[in-house]
Amino acid sequence: MSGLRRRARVAGAVSAVALVALTTACAVGPSQRPPVAVVGGDGMAPPPPPTATTAPPALPRPGPMRPTIRLTDCTADTLAALGNPAQAGGVALRVQCGDIDVPTDPSRRGRGTSRVGVVVTSAADAPRDRPPLLVLGDSATAPSARHGATLATQVSAAVLAGYQVVGLDRRGAGSDLLDCSPEDARLGILDGDTTAPGAATDRVLASVLEDARSVVQDCYLTEPDALTAYSTASTAADVERLREDLGVEQLSAVGIGDGATALTLWASAHPTNVGRLVLDGPPDPAAAEPDVTEARAAGAEQSFDAFAASCAASGSCALGADPRATVTGLLQRLRTQPVAAADGRRLTAGVAVTALFATVGEPRSWPALTSALADADRGVPDAMLALLAPVLGREGRFDSALATACNDTNRRLTPPDVTGLVQRWGGAYPMFGAPLATQLLACAPWPAGAGLPDPGPVPGAPPILALGAAHDPRVGAESVRRAAGALATARLVTWQGTGTGSYPRTPCVAGVVDRMLVQGEMPQADTVCPP
Repeated sequence: MSGLRRRARVAGAVSAVALVALTTACAVGPSQRPPVAVVGGDGMAPPPPPTATTAPPALPRPGPMRPTIRLTDCTADTLAALGNPAQAGGVALRVQCGDIDVPTDPSRRGRGTSRVGVVVTSAADAPRDRPPLLVLGDSATAPSARHGATLATQVSAAVLAGYQVVGLDRRGAGSDLLDCSPEDARLGILDGDTTAPGAATDRVLASVLEDARSVVQDCYLTEPDALTAYSTASTAADVERLREDLGVEQLSAVGIGDGATALTLWASAHPTNVGRLVLDGPPDPAAAEPDVTEARAAGAEQSFDAFAASCAASGSCALGADPRATVTGLLQRLRTQPVAAADGRRLTAGVAVTALFATVGEPRSWPALTSALADADRGVPDAMLALLAPVLGREGRFDSALATACNDTNRRLTPPDVTGLVQRWGGAYPMFGAPLATQLLACAPWPAGAGLPDPGPVPGAPPILALGAAHDPRVGAESVRRAAGALATARLVTWQGTGTGSYPRTPCVAGVVDRMLVQGEMPQADTVCPP
């Protein structure tokens, strides 16, 4: 955005996951429960033939991309930043980078323009007009346009044969990083620990509130005209500008988390411009704070349980037979005696919980998380601190994620509100409840705007595919069900696994999505995919 230091964001190393798009089973019977896709020895059984009563409307055919965006080759730099992952389908990749001009504040014209980054990843031999598939990440987990390149290394060869994968920066991420809050204030918000021995809840919350005021004051000095425009609604406007600049009549897209919300808002405003739309983990648009954060606390506890069970079942878990007990003991020690790294950084209980929350929803990161926790338990904090770099590091997403979260809600909680939540959530969600409740005060001094608009049922749009995971610390499964149920034409695929973003984690999920994106075939009923 205007006034910000523009810096290239270097994503952490990403492991490619070899996924093969298989034919999916959707065995529809008289039961009203969604079918479970089951893999047999010969693959998945084909779905029943569509009938006049079950076949959804036809999906738009993707059109050629004729961009007006100036794109330059950035293949080597981008893939190196991602850890040089191998493409799951064995396809050589070409990556191009550019940016688009967007109104600084779409809700208040006349405040100038800003730029957001675009990353286009395709098969190396793809024609330049191959249709685009937008990938829009979540503001708190994968806000950079490079997330599109990451997904391009994981999808099937069939998807790359049909599309160029286009990543779009969320505002304040990627090439135009929002970096405005004092470092000590960020740490103060995360370190506000009401569960430490002898801690007085009212004094802890007062300190967190003061740190939150420092963040707002400094960020307004940096971005006086634009800070309230870091929002999901602004991203929806950016999607429409991108569609125009890509030169397509109808845009196909995959959105993750609140990136899915942005796509829903865009589809509601421009239903005739919607192509093949996949909403991966869309939050319930009717949910409000503190219910949203409580659902995240519950999802994080479930995700940690899945992580702990996976580690214990390995037979050689570095956290012992009871990983939850080991980590709980570590956090208790850190509350009274933080561990210092050689460079002076300290691993506190708050920092450790934040690193856990940022990592436990990604099963591909569980081996690194296990090793980092085991090191910290031995008094070596460096690996745990490194896990927090994507949030608090030099190119971290703390400021942009906080700005988006605060601008997306008009509810402002007070210290007395949070005191009750700390007590209740601390018992219900012992690892994450009290810290997440305390951090709700980060938005308390933020100016309350209109909040997130309700996209409604999106009438007039083609059929939409919604995906949800059983255990997602970012968006709970029930929230996804409500979001899908609010849409007039949605089909829901529920993956019985753990993670933020379900596509393309398993052959079942990838098969359903690929058939929709590549062949234009929607499932005839809601579907459940095994872990």
